[in-house]
Amino acid sequence: MDHISQPVTAPSQRFPPRPESVAQARRFVRTALADGAPDVVDVAELLVSELVTNVVLHARTEAEVSARMLGDEVHVRVSDRRPCRRPVPRESVAYAGPGQGLAVVEQLASRYGVDTGDERKTVWFELWRDGRPAPASAWQTAAPACGPTRTVTLVDLPGTLYLASQQHQHALLRELTLAAFAGQAAGVRPEDLTAAHDVHNVIGAGVSAALGGQPSAAHVHSLSVSLPAGAVRAVRTLGRVLDAAEEAARDERLLTWPSLPQNRVFRRWLLDQITGQLTGGRPAAWTMVPREPSASPSELVPWDASHVWASRVPTIAADDENRIIVANGSAADMLGWQEGELVGQRLTVLIPEHLRERHVTAFSRLQLTGRPHILGRSVPLPALHRDGRLVPVRLFIQTQVTAEGRTVFVAQLAPRTAPPVPAPLPPGESQAISPQPPGGPELPDDPERVTGADSDEPDGPGRERRLLADIGESLSSTANLDEGLQRVCRILTQRLADWCVVDLLVEGELLERFCVAHHSSTELPAEAYAGRLPPVTGAARGPLARVLRGAGPLLLTEGPSRSRIESPLDVHDRELFERVGANSAVIAPLRTRGAVFGALTLIRTGKERPFTEESLPLIGDLVRSLALGVEHARLYQETRHIAERLQRSLLPVLPDIEHLQMAARYAPSSTTAQIGGDWYDSFVVPGGRTAVVIGDVTGHDLEAAVAMSQLRSMLRGIAIDRQEPPEEVVRRLDIASHSLSQEATATCIYGLVTGPASGPWELNHSSAGHLPPLLTTKEGETRYLEAGSGLLLGMEPGMPRPGATDPIPAHATVLLYTDGLIERRDENLDHAMDRLRRHTATLAGEPLDVFCDELLIALSADSADDIALLAFRPVPRN
Repeated sequence: MDHISQPVTAPSQRFPPRPESVAQARRFVRTALADGAPDVVDVAELLVSELVTNVVLHARTEAEVSARMLGDEVHVRVSDRRPCRRPVPRESVAYAGPGQGLAVVEQLASRYGVDTGDERKTVWFELWRDGRPAPASAWQTAAPACGPTRTVTLVDLPGTLYLASQQHQHALLRELTLAAFAGQAAGVRPEDLTAAHDVHNVIGAGVSAALGGQPSAAHVHSLSVSLPAGAVRAVRTLGRVLDAAEEAARDERLLTWPSLPQNRVFRRWLLDQITGQLTGGRPAAWTMVPREPSASPSELVPWDASHVWASRVPTIAADDENRIIVANGSAADMLGWQEGELVGQRLTVLIPEHLRERHVTAFSRLQLTGRPHILGRSVPLPALHRDGRLVPVRLFIQTQVTAEGRTVFVAQLAPRTAPPVPAPLPPGESQAISPQPPGGPELPDDPERVTGADSDEPDGPGRERRLLADIGESLSSTANLDEGLQRVCRILTQRLADWCVVDLLVEGELLERFCVAHHSSTELPAEAYAGRLPPVTGAARGPLARVLRGAGPLLLTEGPSRSRIESPLDVHDRELFERVGANSAVIAPLRTRGAVFGALTLIRTGKERPFTEESLPLIGDLVRSLALGVEHARLYQETRHIAERLQRSLLPVLPDIEHLQMAARYAPSSTTAQIGGDWYDSFVVPGGRTAVVIGDVTGHDLEAAVAMSQLRSMLRGIAIDRQEPPEEVVRRLDIASHSLSQEATATCIYGLVTGPASGPWELNHSSAGHLPPLLTTKEGETRYLEAGSGLLLGMEPGMPRPGATDPIPAHATVLLYTDGLIERRDENLDHAMDRLRRHTATLAGEPLDVFCDELLIALSADSADDIALLAFRPVPRN
């Protein structure tokens, strides 16, 4: 039987809008339901307490409560005299907090609802004890307007940030109200507090109604919100009251913490948009608002732990109680932990003891004042390894908001030897994509078309998974960013869209179109070719500019509209859509480390099925995968560039010795993006002898290049200072290098070329596990100088080292080289060394520069390693 059709014979009582009315209403319900089961009466008391509290705080009119038993059912009704103030359900969260009254009713009541009339609004619930399945219930949020209304457009509203902001404002206003009832209003007049509370609820109800038809409150939306036309004064009052509440929170006069920077900036934008548009102003997108450095575009991205797990960048996330909630494998490995062991521990477990007090103080100050010191900044700090040693890192912290409105602190720990942020490629390194570039995953002749709305089809999820897998493989199978993007665009134009465009920001605000592709071989319009685009200026307000400022993914069902003032970028973007004949498009941001660094544009044309809202989840997954791949490729290339520059900066100018010709070469890998620790050196020691050096530090990363520079400098210093035989110099180098790192190993040859200008000459040398020098006479005879070979550096420091002396005939060439010149996968080393001997024999009579260049041409094409070589040739003085 419907509750409305029942005769209203239930006992009822009216209560004034005062805090003590809540307890009085509970006692009334217990009395009215005296014959009911105790557990049911307890639940009824709890729910009545929540609903009467809502009347006191929000409606602020007399409340009328009725309660009765009908068999095994409890029926309770709570009425107020403000029918135009609709109930606004708030999402239930996994932690205690205000504003959850209606959510509690939803969870505990068998049936619930709201009835609205001309003069009153009644919220009701029923509790059943007979075990019948409860029918579906819902809050009827529609309500008659409290006067004339106007529409306010909120462009690019970030859903998670809005929820967090509203919950925080609700908590501040609730505490101010309770303080006012206790006679401590924090300097806020009662009438202002009443107006602020009222308009806060009006805004929340309006936005909630507008969000009702949206796919998820966590997305970025553009909403049309209906608000009272005369609310301007009340909204301004709300702003002043919240400012006073923030000050009280910072002074610890309230229990609620002050808001973080992004909440403060967002609140100002929201209230300014409402007052501005209600007085005739135009909308301004949230993504166009300048923000503090610590309030980055990451607030547009709902917190998702899977993003941390998927990242190769060492990343740790902590909650607002300073506990670690996620630590990915890269971070755990860096700091000596197993995956999962860090979760639940205090963040101080990773902070050196001498910095812990400083961290706790700064974290507490952030919570108490809302003023950050290192958020959004890259700060060099030591992290604490599990074994107690310090790991130098560069720390970059930003905040994100969960779907429930809680703040998560996300910290990325970049090793100090790596760049803190992936840098873009230098201008001019990008290329336009041809419609059918080679390479990438093998694609079928008739590939499966993915619509982005295939979830209900038998193999729809499978096709989407295969598409995402192929995108990931395309980027991970090459370290070259341009090549990887070409492969991605080829896949997307065959399986998801007719056009694919990737734009990346370089050098700050400069925009480069890295690739553009079409599914057929039709000639591309000029606007689509890759290259530098107009800059993203403050006047740029088109969809691409909005996405680059954090909005999106944006679904366009028609081309960008013309406006009175268009920037060159907006014109360029609109003309592209017009030229290709787009019927729909999706523009999605590419984000990394909380910042937008580019955009992916997918376009469908002609009679192709247009993109819809159902396409957005797939494209969202796609751009996350693509952004990670681009980040890794950029980081890899930048690390390689830095190491190469370091290596080349350390390569010496060879000494000019009249009777000793010398030449050297260094070449990075030709088939991979690896860099290493190969080096050569030559210098004259006191007494006139010429030192020759070749070496290779274990590893293929920036750390290896740094270790190489340290070894090179130490070897020079020892050799010049001590003037001892090569074997003693190598022994001292081994001891010195062990003091820097007990794990690093390296190979090295140190030799001294001795003899007068007219000859004869000999090479005194000692080898630490390095490949032997190769001597080639001017007649083409070859032999390896294998004597004097000992263990690698780092194996047994201080152990005596062997030395050797070999005569060097006039015009003979001695070649010192690293393993990248000869070693090949799955090839016997003896075969590789024989091949080198044959090549040097044929080059015996060539000038040294030709000798070295020809060796590189002949032997380095298939090398997967970097190469260093040093050649010298004694020539008698006439």
